[in-house]
Amino acid sequence: MNKTLRIFGVPMDLGQQRRGVDMGPSAVRYAGLDQRLRQLGHTVIDNGNLPVPLPENEPPDNSRARHLLSIAGVCQDVYAAAQGCAALHEAAIFLGGDHSISIGTVSAMAAQGEPVGVLWVDAHGDFNTPDITPSGNVHGMALAALLGYGAPELTNIGRTGAKLSAAQAVLFGVRDLDSAERQALRACGMLVITMRDIDEIGVATAAGLALDRLGGLPRLHVSLDMDVLDPGEAPGVGTPVPGGLSYREAHLLMEILADGGKVGSLDIVEVNPILDDRNRTARLSVGLAASLLGKRIF
Repeated sequence: MNKTLRIFGVPMDLGQQRRGVDMGPSAVRYAGLDQRLRQLGHTVIDNGNLPVPLPENEPPDNSRARHLLSIAGVCQDVYAAAQGCAALHEAAIFLGGDHSISIGTVSAMAAQGEPVGVLWVDAHGDFNTPDITPSGNVHGMALAALLGYGAPELTNIGRTGAKLSAAQAVLFGVRDLDSAERQALRACGMLVITMRDIDEIGVATAAGLALDRLGGLPRLHVSLDMDVLDPGEAPGVGTPVPGGLSYREAHLLMEILADGGKVGSLDIVEVNPILDDRNRTARLSVGLAASLLGKRIF
């Protein structure tokens, strides 16, 4: 079914210490996202980029949650933008930027009348909090914040408290967890599908497990961190981890999600063109978005 898709860029790299993902929205646009989605029959509206503070203008910050207040402010703006899309019954695509932007996008999707399920596709758990983080990087706290854990500046975006229960989220493709983060994930009860799981049962069966967990929910949001792919496929990410999804595994996951017809919003995050090879990672992200939004082989 053809949709109205509204694109927002969120060029934020405050959530990590490695520069470059602020150029991710431009890289994905340059890779032809708008054209590819129009070819599928969708109406596409690009709202440009949301304003984001520059790291150069930020004061020195060695806290347990670096640039917390500035990130929370951006996430609140993201929340408002995503709310506007929902009010118009449009599908929203958010281009990061680092993964902390998803605190705003998912909070907005969860604020609609019907509950939402979230597939968090990522090499990392993003389940740290200021109390357990080894780095202070907020992009590693985003999923925890959405479940109500961590700094109130993050957990209270849009409205106070958790936006998701553990039953509403699945972490898919993870292969790099901090020790305390691993314990926190086990304690919360979320379904975590690791790369070992995918190696053993295959991506189609793993996707089926995720959809079984989320299947009772009427809407799905996909939060796609491009570092879930193997660095050989997607070199342009800030925190690459060997042993990730292959090109076809990633496309098959998107195709299976598309078959369900419930996906109404998407994040594409952590594309870093400084580290990329001729915009290869951004081009791959465009292809994955197309597979998620209706492209078929036959």
